[in-house]
Amino acid sequence: MSIDLHCHSTASDGALTPAALVARAHERGVRLLALTDHDTLEGLDEARAAADSLGLRLINGVELSCTWGGATIHVLGYGFAADAPALRRALAELHEGRWRRAEEIGRRLEAKGMPGAFFGARQVQCELGDSENAPARPHFAEYLVRAGHVRDRAEAFRKWLGAGKLGDVKQHWPTLEQTVATLRESGAWISLAHPWYYDFTRSKRRRLVAEFVAAGGHALEVVNGMQPAEQVGSLAILVREFGLLASVGSDFHAPGQWSELGLFRALPEDLPPLWTRFDYGQCVSVAR
Repeated sequence: MSIDLHCHSTASDGALTPAALVARAHERGVRLLALTDHDTLEGLDEARAAADSLGLRLINGVELSCTWGGATIHVLGYGFAADAPALRRALAELHEGRWRRAEEIGRRLEAKGMPGAFFGARQVQCELGDSENAPARPHFAEYLVRAGHVRDRAEAFRKWLGAGKLGDVKQHWPTLEQTVATLRESGAWISLAHPWYYDFTRSKRRRLVAEFVAAGGHALEVVNGMQPAEQVGSLAILVREFGLLASVGSDFHAPGQWSELGLFRALPEDLPPLWTRFDYGQCVSVAR
């Protein structure tokens, strides 16, 4: 069975609506999918209806932002009840913070001679699919391309929006421990997203995993798209060392970009897969 436990729709910073994303996943042979939009559950109902019509199993998912060691970290939650009070409270706070962050990005870009950046990014977002969530950096990048400030999205991130650049607005996210606690209270299975994505030394990455485990995390995303095989191998070592489950996902955002639904390197055969713990009857987590 083809599986993808990490992807994004227009409910956050993806290019496809939840229904279109599910349809594309099904066309590509994916039969177990988790929609993991950033800090929102907005797309789940639409994705669920599309998945049911196609006979595809959809697991409730979300990718939550938090902080650890001075960096923004992403944690994936799976199989929770969508109406879990703890999760709903946390998402409401993140929702408000993301709007403040987007407005600040717009102000900073405007101060550098790029007027209308916030409204332009919002227009891009609405064209992709109306959302109640704040525009994200990919929406700003597309606006900068359309307005002629940069040649392409890659240049937008390299000059203005990437890590450490003007548009990389830091926000008061909750801590890693708080985020894991929220997901545990909500009955979720919890995975640390793309551990190699963070610009950490090997020893700092190991400390991150150790503190994630101490907080109550269950799994590592060992495979994220077509990341280099040596990274998969290093993360597999951490899974074995800490007795964790292993997860996989494409981290799909849009067709023709760095990933595709259902496409990622193989998970090492000796690692215990996270998805074997899901209750497929209800598409929510089993009690533990």
